[in-house]
Amino acid sequence: MMRRTLHAEWTKFRTVRGWVLGTVGAALAAVLFVLVGTVSSNQHAGGATPLAVGPGGEAVNDSFYFVHRTLAGDGSLTVPVTGLTGLLADPDGGPGRSSPGTTPWSKAGIILKSSLAQGSSYAAVMSTGAHGVRMQDDYVHDRAGSLPGPPTGAAPQWLRLVRAGTTVTGYDSADGAHWTPIGTATLPGGTVRAGLFVASPAAVDTAGGGGSSPTTATGTFGRPAVTGAWADDWTGTRVGTDAGSSGSYVPGTSGGHRPDGDGFALTGAGDIAPVVGGPAGGPVWSVETFLVGTFVGLVVIAVVAVQFATGEYRRGLLGLTLAATPRRGRVLAAKAAVVGTVAFGAGAGAAAVSLPLGEARAHAAHFAVLTVPAAVQLRAVLGTGLLLAASAVLALALGVLLRRSAAAVTAVVAVTVLPYLLAFGGLLPSGPADWLLRLTPAAGFAVQQTLPRYDQVLSVYEPASGYFPLSPWAGLAVLVAWAALALTAASFVLRRREA
Repeated sequence: MMRRTLHAEWTKFRTVRGWVLGTVGAALAAVLFVLVGTVSSNQHAGGATPLAVGPGGEAVNDSFYFVHRTLAGDGSLTVPVTGLTGLLADPDGGPGRSSPGTTPWSKAGIILKSSLAQGSSYAAVMSTGAHGVRMQDDYVHDRAGSLPGPPTGAAPQWLRLVRAGTTVTGYDSADGAHWTPIGTATLPGGTVRAGLFVASPAAVDTAGGGGSSPTTATGTFGRPAVTGAWADDWTGTRVGTDAGSSGSYVPGTSGGHRPDGDGFALTGAGDIAPVVGGPAGGPVWSVETFLVGTFVGLVVIAVVAVQFATGEYRRGLLGLTLAATPRRGRVLAAKAAVVGTVAFGAGAGAAAVSLPLGEARAHAAHFAVLTVPAAVQLRAVLGTGLLLAASAVLALALGVLLRRSAAAVTAVVAVTVLPYLLAFGGLLPSGPADWLLRLTPAAGFAVQQTLPRYDQVLSVYEPASGYFPLSPWAGLAVLVAWAALALTAASFVLRRREA
């Protein structure tokens, strides 16, 4: 019987030209918004450098100063870090002014890297400006060591990496005699570049809501001790274009190294970490940029869904439908299934077109693109379909409850689209914006989020910078809960209301 009801509701939908054209129009509106929204970017683009891509497919920073040798096969590298200092450019003082200091994630340590190519696989143990000793590998993995605080001459931090086959183990020690393992990482076999490094990401004004300024760091190291098949002499290399800070902003800090007793002192800038949005990401486009037209498609599909619910009321045909199928809950469920399915197709189809189209627009505008793994892109595409499907069911339910198209569409826009625009348009402080995106159906847009928050990357993680407070599936769950609640209420009312 349900199959027959579904067929009847699908027949109604596909035979009303306005509903079919509206569904197609929702997809087209979402795609066209990407074109219109990015057309002016060509006038302001400055030829951004393409971002490096890490082993997992994510966009990464990979710029640092490196003193290295060749390691073939198994071996180890041990060194004490005796100091970590730095310079911070004055964001208000103009070029040439700086002050002493380090950023929380300034880094000085040891690293094994597959090659000098940006984005290549690596494993590293490091001392940091404010987070103690850390072990990081392949950009997205970060573990805390046993030693807190920065290193000093009186309290050096001893670091060690041991390579055995494809496994690299990191250790730290306060005295160079008693070692604590931090973790392990996998590094492809064969010859690697290994040695000392220093990096210093830009200082980000998280309290002020954005803005960044150049920094540099200087790490001092004791004598490196090695075991295994090492070759070549120690060689200094600036990996990446940001490995040294511009001398016009932080004078005399272009990146380099010098002997320091029986060890080295390295100075450099940059970072080894995933790229995120906001000030830490700079002027780049992301998958979210290419899907920004979704809210336009959502409005159009909401109109279609509401009309699908209220059309029979307006034409006086609901009585005939209920006479043919007396079980009113079954009729509503069939309507929800039909409108949800067509909305899913429109949303997923629009997203599938918008991504390559957006990337083409980005390349034409000379903007860098924050790449993400293929699986994350697929989740964003299918999630866009689910977002429109749940929104369509919500709109259908509101149409049944209110029985007036204008009122129902207004309600959908008010609870779904308006909170989204207020939060991401920077029209609300981050606190209220976060709550809107946690509690309202607008939380469902989180399913399009592709750039996760990383504890080891300092940035402004708030809606105005493109970040949702909930995870993608948790945000979608909030929207689905609203749609289910509205559909339950609509079913209750439909059973007790005269047709």
